[in-house]
Amino acid sequence: MALLKVENVFKRFGGLVAVNDVSLTVEENQIIGIIGPNGAGKTTLFNCIAGAFPPSEGKIVFEGSEIGGKKPHQICTLGLSRTFQVVKPFASKTVLYNVTVGAFAKTNRRVEAEAKAIKVLEFLQMDDKRDVFAKNLTLPERKRLELARALATEPTMLLLDEVMAGLRFSEIEVMIELLKKIRAAGVTLVIVEHIMQAIMALSDHIYVLNFGGLIAQGSPAEIAQNQEVIKAYLGDDYVTVED
Repeated sequence: MALLKVENVFKRFGGLVAVNDVSLTVEENQIIGIIGPNGAGKTTLFNCIAGAFPPSEGKIVFEGSEIGGKKPHQICTLGLSRTFQVVKPFASKTVLYNVTVGAFAKTNRRVEAEAKAIKVLEFLQMDDKRDVFAKNLTLPERKRLELARALATEPTMLLLDEVMAGLRFSEIEVMIELLKKIRAAGVTLVIVEHIMQAIMALSDHIYVLNFGGLIAQGSPAEIAQNQEVIKAYLGDDYVTVED
């Protein structure tokens, strides 16, 4: 049984169709990439899956249960968490406080939540930052804090919305290795990202959206050679030349 199934999902805002009949499947322990131009519907699709918006039509099934229309906290409790494109920690609070808030998704005991938060910080090699105020972190550190807050909810699946945006090349390499480590720990990842270096290096399977609809899917190698994808998004630099 697939961990996540999105079946013929639409999301309409008045006359605007932001997500147009999209279906996708995510198996346990995969890394799935979702790409497409700005305005393609990627974040709106994430919002439907994570509960920020109810789908206008279609089904979203997580671990065999229909979650379309459920509230974000209900979906999070089931084991599906997410990060956000714009990182907004509690700036005047410590790193440990921020991550502890995430841990309250699965417990109402402060001692237990804080213990879980410390384990997550150790896993992400941020334990030395636990007493630093979030406002004093660098951008890569804030991105890692966003990951830590989501991981503290103990997800089986994590939706990552442009977690590498704004990072330098060396920082992207570090994040790629970190995401591999998270997958190795048993968390399935679905990644919306514009940085193709990362998507191609990480993804087992890629879905491509354009104008709200799915225009292609396949392995990274197949996507890199798909003429419709190249025209809509990738550009000629991603064409593989065969000898």
